Amino acid sequence: MQQIGILGAGAWGTALAMAAHRAGRDVVLQAFEPEAADSINSNHINVQFLPGVSLDPAIRATTSIAEAVTADAVVLVAPAQFMRSVCEAAKPHWQPGTPAIICAKGIEQGTFKLLSEVVSEVLGPDVPIAVLSGPTFAIEVARELPTALTMACTDEGLGQRLGTALSSLCFRTYYSPDVIGAQLGGAVKNVLAIACGIIEGRGMGDNARAALITRGLAEIARLGAVLQADEHTLMGLSGLGDLTLTCSALQSRNFSLGVALGKGQTLDAILKERTAVTEGVFTAAAVVELARRHQVDMPICQAVDAILNLNADLQSIIDGLLRRPLNVE
Repeated sequence: MQQIGILGAGAWGTALAMAAHRAGRDVVLQAFEPEAADSINSNHINVQFLPGVSLDPAIRATTSIAEAVTADAVVLVAPAQFMRSVCEAAKPHWQPGTPAIICAKGIEQGTFKLLSEVVSEVLGPDVPIAVLSGPTFAIEVARELPTALTMACTDEGLGQRLGTALSSLCFRTYYSPDVIGAQLGGAVKNVLAIACGIIEGRGMGDNARAALITRGLAEIARLGAVLQADEHTLMGLSGLGDLTLTCSALQSRNFSLGVALGKGQTLDAILKERTAVTEGVFTAAAVVELARRHQVDMPICQAVDAILNLNADLQSIIDGLLRRPLNVE
């Protein structure tokens, strides 16, 4: 596990490159934007996606997917809705047995599949799958602030080796066999973070946000139960930990988008001002459809989907949630 390839040089991919380098690995970071690769190689900074953070000169950038996947393990950091096309581009160059570590968070639109299903479907059964997820802001990882994550893999030995390969004093990974739960928490929390941002933007108070986080976690748990996720995973770093972080800070793209919506801005206007992907916008409809297919009640996620994709009136949606029948917790 000495050579680590990373597909995607956004903020998170760049931060992971720094984490892998600190762990003593040789890192090749693939960028889809030539200007990002040039900036990393020439000036040792990713001006476009992680400005203000100096990169070690040993971190090498490339625009070649083929070059990046020639490694002992490959980290996939492309946005969820691009994961399939990135894997399709990588497949001709991927060596059988080279593990894929999924670091994006989302559910594929149209197929409603978890990203592990997408990656396995494209790359084939000879590629072992792992998921790295947890409460992480890229800028804090880049600045070497303490961070803990879940490394999920059905092969415990491989999962432990991958976790060790990326771990350092301030970047700690904890092994889990629950690939489904690790992905589910990371995907759904982005949708719930938009809801929490709306609460903040509308000035509805901390009580309301705490209630939404708690009831949102119950929604994740209900969906997790039918998808056979381990409930302990959903209470851990990739579940409750990630949910708490993302629903509480303006650093979160999903939370800040919700705040803007709550203050009356339109979704189109918000997205036009952004270069980075806000995953919850694309995951909301997929989560709701997945829940519908499994007959799981997820009213908060349904409310967010209605606001984002069905042009529903914001205040009417809030009033509808508040008027739901009281029930047993």
